[in-house]
Amino acid sequence: MTPFAVRHALFGDAAGWLSSGLLLMVTALALLGPLVTPWAGDAIDWNALETPPGAAHWFGTDMIGRDLFARAAEGARVSLAIALIATGVSMLIGIPWGALAGFVGGRTDLVMMRIVDVLYGLPFVLVVILLVVVFGRNPYLLFVGLGAVFWLDLARIVRGQTLRVREALFVSAARLLGASTPRIVFRHLVPNVAGPAIVHVTLTLPGVILAESFISFLGLGVQEPATSWGVLIADGVQSMESAPWALVVPALLLGATVWAANMLGDRLRDQLDPQTRAAGR
Repeated sequence: MTPFAVRHALFGDAAGWLSSGLLLMVTALALLGPLVTPWAGDAIDWNALETPPGAAHWFGTDMIGRDLFARAAEGARVSLAIALIATGVSMLIGIPWGALAGFVGGRTDLVMMRIVDVLYGLPFVLVVILLVVVFGRNPYLLFVGLGAVFWLDLARIVRGQTLRVREALFVSAARLLGASTPRIVFRHLVPNVAGPAIVHVTLTLPGVILAESFISFLGLGVQEPATSWGVLIADGVQSMESAPWALVVPALLLGATVWAANMLGDRLRDQLDPQTRAAGR
């Protein structure tokens, strides 16, 4: 992945500027939101129950008088943190797994990929429910559960790229020089398949955010007094008739973030895949 490809994907045209700007605004909300509002996420304004957006409460209040701007900022921090950590876990598992399976081949490749196929057959929600039953409702379980599911696609992509480059001259030279299998995989193969893997990761982030929001919406993820966009949407559904802004605000934030991340992922893929770029012309 070259700096030019990244720069063109982020700022190459109006769509790149828009998607990059949306992600920057969401990040600023998560990091700077608590510094610019006088309200805490759990503070209750008893004189402003279900108050629409205004000067006192920029995003309005929910059904019990909590400031939605402060809660949206807190929800952004939680949702983005879960997405980033779960995606990091998927990279730590998926990239070495796929690279090793593709490089070694034979029975090792067969066994490793059959394990991936078995894990594909497990319902994602069932895995999360089992984790909650065994370990309790801990937000850190979302990191484990989401990361343990989203690495499967990444492993397949890395394996396919490894099969393409494992017979390259630089790999043969490393073998002749006596390099061990782990050294060849991590020193030579992984850097050469990192581009498509990173592009897939950018497309994984919005999927993780949606999955976390869905789990929290069902009441299996983040619990009060903590919050996330899924929790805010679940609360907003309960008051959508009397306070529609309580649903619209987190839904818009979630939708804008997922759209922007998907857009940037697609643009990075186009920059790194000549066939895709040529087909778009």
